[in-house]
Amino acid sequence: MADTRGVTPAGFRSVFADREFGALWLAYLLSVAGDQLALVALTVLVFDRTHSPLLTAATYAVSFLPWLAGGLFLAHLADRFPRRRVMIGCDLTRTVLAAAMVTPRLALWALIVLLFAITLLDSPFRSARAALMADVLAGDRYALGTAITQTTGQAGRVAGFAAGGVVVALLGARPALAIDAATFAFSAAVIAAGVRRRAAPADAAGPASGAWLGAGVGLVFRDAELRSLMLLGWLVPFYATPEALAVPFANRLGGGAAGAGLVFAALPFGAVVGSLAFARLAAPAVRLRWMGALAVSCCAVLGLCLLHPGLAVSLVIFAVSGTLTCYQIAANAAFVAAVPAGRRGQAFGVANAGIRVGQGAWFVVAGTAATTLGPATVIAASGIVGAGVAAFVAASRRRVVRSAG
Repeated sequence: MADTRGVTPAGFRSVFADREFGALWLAYLLSVAGDQLALVALTVLVFDRTHSPLLTAATYAVSFLPWLAGGLFLAHLADRFPRRRVMIGCDLTRTVLAAAMVTPRLALWALIVLLFAITLLDSPFRSARAALMADVLAGDRYALGTAITQTTGQAGRVAGFAAGGVVVALLGARPALAIDAATFAFSAAVIAAGVRRRAAPADAAGPASGAWLGAGVGLVFRDAELRSLMLLGWLVPFYATPEALAVPFANRLGGGAAGAGLVFAALPFGAVVGSLAFARLAAPAVRLRWMGALAVSCCAVLGLCLLHPGLAVSLVIFAVSGTLTCYQIAANAAFVAAVPAGRRGQAFGVANAGIRVGQGAWFVVAGTAATTLGPATVIAASGIVGAGVAAFVAASRRRVVRSAG
């Protein structure tokens, strides 16, 4: 268990004063924004060629699928090789792949394969970055750095989607893909210049063969503390359901496209406010103490959608839910503290794969159910189910803490 006694919250200045963190932060922002830009450009390109909503949606779904393979089969690269080298290698490879997408008259299947490969490399990149963050930021600076990074991810998604629409409208889809290639190249340059060289983890574990996969899954599932913390992280699909149903939900309430945009933005907005406030104002011990209750609450509040409130009230509900997701800061910090340094990449790969694959699967279930039950009912049901799962996991973790204490 991480000992948080006597640890005081870190300040923003102490985190951003670290040159390496600044490089990791900027590289992550470029990576996220570039990914969203490419996704917008490619979905527009597919729709323009086929006029098929199904193929367009399938293209979007491709962005989730590689996380299963990447998280389970590639994340261990962050433990077997120097993490700085892994990040630079992923970025340079993605630069070439994104540049290849600009090729005129490239077949749609080839474009989708290239998008799959680009997304596949996001898993080892993020696993290496997350593991390296724990080396760069010590003590409570890691928790605040994680909050800043998560906030950046939310902002990068919004900015990437918004900028993607504008860039594609002004320049076309292929120039937007060229810009995406440039973001990966710039990210690689930032990491090379701003992050110092480190050797591969001295305690890196696992055989060279595929046997490490079972070892990685076993690492997080056999350890009761790691398992409970990871399962708290896997609650994302339950409280992110409003994003999956944003368009039909807003249309039911007469909000149209503008209303859908507000629904998309409500949860990330709340998450930005909650994450920064929680990491900056709450002491580490307080974060751990409130982690379970916040996990239950961020899902449970969505149950209010059973009352079928109007759009304005619904936006408040979604923003409050997003604010309460700040518990992920505590779960992430506790998770990294409990994982052996040489296996962080492997552990984060399994955790991230579960979140992404869970989102894709749960969103399909939610979308199917919404056709008969309605978006508001499905959002409420998702929140209630999530709250039940969160309560069970939180209670299990309390038993682990008591037995260890």
